[in-house]
Amino acid sequence: MPKFFIKTYGCQMNERDSEQVAYSLMARGYERVKSEMEADVVLLNTCSVRDMADQKALGKMGMLGHIAKDRPEVVFGFLGCMAQVRGESLLKNLPHVDLVVGTQKFHRVAEYVEELVAIKNGRLRENIQQPTSNSQRRTEECMDDLRFLIVDVEEEPGSQETIREQQLAPRQATAFVSIMQGCNMHCTFCIVPRTRGAERSRSICEIVREVRALAARGVKEVTLLGQIVNLYGRHEFPKRDGKSPFVQLLEAVHEIDGLERLRFTSPHPIGFREDLIAAFGRLPKLAEHVHLPLQSGSNKILKAMHRTYTAEKYVDLVDRIRQARDGTAITTDIIVGFPGETESDYEQTRELVAQIQFDNAFVFRYSPRRDTPAAEMSDQIDESVKAERNRDLLRVVNESARCAGTRLVGRDVEVL
Repeated sequence: MPKFFIKTYGCQMNERDSEQVAYSLMARGYERVKSEMEADVVLLNTCSVRDMADQKALGKMGMLGHIAKDRPEVVFGFLGCMAQVRGESLLKNLPHVDLVVGTQKFHRVAEYVEELVAIKNGRLRENIQQPTSNSQRRTEECMDDLRFLIVDVEEEPGSQETIREQQLAPRQATAFVSIMQGCNMHCTFCIVPRTRGAERSRSICEIVREVRALAARGVKEVTLLGQIVNLYGRHEFPKRDGKSPFVQLLEAVHEIDGLERLRFTSPHPIGFREDLIAAFGRLPKLAEHVHLPLQSGSNKILKAMHRTYTAEKYVDLVDRIRQARDGTAITTDIIVGFPGETESDYEQTRELVAQIQFDNAFVFRYSPRRDTPAAEMSDQIDESVKAERNRDLLRVVNESARCAGTRLVGRDVEVL
């Protein structure tokens, strides 16, 4: 039985995509292993949100070259966002890489892996050199080193409906459910519209079918995933009774027997209308937690980021969410060192974070991404300044998180 290993970098969406790949391989008889040293197929599902994520994946694949020297029959592949952006250029300095698959083709990975495994094993045993052709991707035979490559980073209509199966561990209590792909917001720091494409949403009935099947297998909590999850369905489905497609979806999933808790990530402040805020007060399965990316507390920087809200509107939104259900935890994402961020801009962010008292926050140093508007902006911030602002803001966040924890002392709460 062939064995495969997947390492995932980045967000929950990537984790979900990896589980889809794992399911499709196991359905074909492959066995999942915990170490690349045991595997016949080694796949890295990559992230491109920050340069560090790119470098980690490239470094990891470089180190795997020693396996290829000893075991040339092993298949090595890049999947996901970095694969989407860099495509076949990833093959140039990594001669052992056989496979590059982008974000709209995860459902084809098992097919490509099987082809490569058959070609490699056939070539090694019988010197057979006949890769099959497929119009939806490029297969290349390099006669100088008998190297067969598959690169598929093309768009595929309907790909949002293909991430619908996953391999569950015994007694697994939580699961991610992908409800959409892509993003139309075009924040100036973000590469996601390039790696994931335009917004595309699955149907409510298909999502409900998947969640119902998960609940039947013992899953108690699902997290609905999307790049801008609360803008789900806005181009495909109509409002009904004043409710957005996303709120309609929450209501439909909420009704599933056996499901006890429901989450979603990551939303955008612009997608929090009154119907969604009200849902927290009337849907008890909806977890008392909202991850609400702030990014900056400076209106000047928010405008430069193309975030389409102000600091004042963000604070008002947090207040309304907390009023809808008492005790709701608010977490966030913040970027420090965005181009043009002055000390005054940073202080505005610091003061806003202290004012809101987040339960937790992910603080990131701005990382320029190629082909994004922010990467071309003047007034790039020195790395040492970014690092100091990052450390300082984490101190503020850690203090507010400590206070949030202190408020729970002596209380009985439900945990999963």
